[in-house]
Amino acid sequence: MVEQKHTPPGKGNEHLRFPFEVAPTPGTMIDVAPGVKWVRMPLPFRLNHINLWILDDGDGWTLVDAGINTNETQALWTDLFAGPLSAKPLKRVICTHYHPDHMGLAGWLSETYGVKVWATPKEIETARFSYGLSDAEVSAMTRDFFKRGGVPRASSEMPAGEDRNFAQFIWPLPAEFSVVDPAQPVNAAKTTWQIVVGEGHSPQLAGLHAAGLGVLIAGDQVLPGITPNVSVFNAEDDSNPLQLFLDSLQRYRALPPDALVLPSHKLPFYGLQERVDQITAHHEERLVRVRIVCAKSVTAAEVLPAIFDRTFEGIQLRFALGETMAHLNYLIGTGEIVRETTPEGVYLYRAV
Repeated sequence: MVEQKHTPPGKGNEHLRFPFEVAPTPGTMIDVAPGVKWVRMPLPFRLNHINLWILDDGDGWTLVDAGINTNETQALWTDLFAGPLSAKPLKRVICTHYHPDHMGLAGWLSETYGVKVWATPKEIETARFSYGLSDAEVSAMTRDFFKRGGVPRASSEMPAGEDRNFAQFIWPLPAEFSVVDPAQPVNAAKTTWQIVVGEGHSPQLAGLHAAGLGVLIAGDQVLPGITPNVSVFNAEDDSNPLQLFLDSLQRYRALPPDALVLPSHKLPFYGLQERVDQITAHHEERLVRVRIVCAKSVTAAEVLPAIFDRTFEGIQLRFALGETMAHLNYLIGTGEIVRETTPEGVYLYRAV
């Protein structure tokens, strides 16, 4: 396999420093800190990879995130545990959050190697609810979501298969989880990891910071060059995930400036505070655009082009509309705009 080389920094990576110029090819590992190994697994999406972390506990291995449920990822884990990781057993799997690229194979790893899966309480609860929905329920929720968002009927038709639940990428969840208490540290790789909770992208994402190693496993909360999706979900039209996201970013900003950030996507980097400031400025700039558009009464679908400079279809349209609503709900929360509902059930937004 050809190594995936790091491309030039580009927008969003200014002032960051990347200590690794290449990522590990699938099925191989790179040591990034004492007792911390980096594995990269493929994803069948536009964002085609996820970074996973293996912690050496001396008498066994702790995995941080599991990858998505595909035959390819199962085979890669099987080869790793039969080869370079065969000297010691897998002890547990810690999932930073419930999304399928992070928790997708947790149940399979639990069954195959007889280990517990760890996650925070809200992530466990959300996983059980989300992946318990039928495809028909998800399709109905998505149609209603598009209607409330003012998406024209022709644009709201999901391509075949895209109106299914993401549960297709999740191995059946374990019957029991071990709960990660955000107030309690986790011991792994012969050191202590404090839980740094992230919100907005998911309900209670567990970042892990080891001060002794100078390492932060950031999950999706802080990524170089890209920002995580922060969306209003189908059944939570009144939520304010962007406020939660921006507030929780400050927990990450308060960490030591020399922390090596291990993100779930792209490359590890230094420059945590700079990246948090960039992400915050990115959303503030989007909010400025939304305020301008809402000078007149508009639907979320009419606001969307002010935030994104491209068009979307299918599942990507659902994500983009959800992120648009997150920015609108933020401004509702600050009292700058109001939301009304037409007799047809479409939301209209306007400045106060």
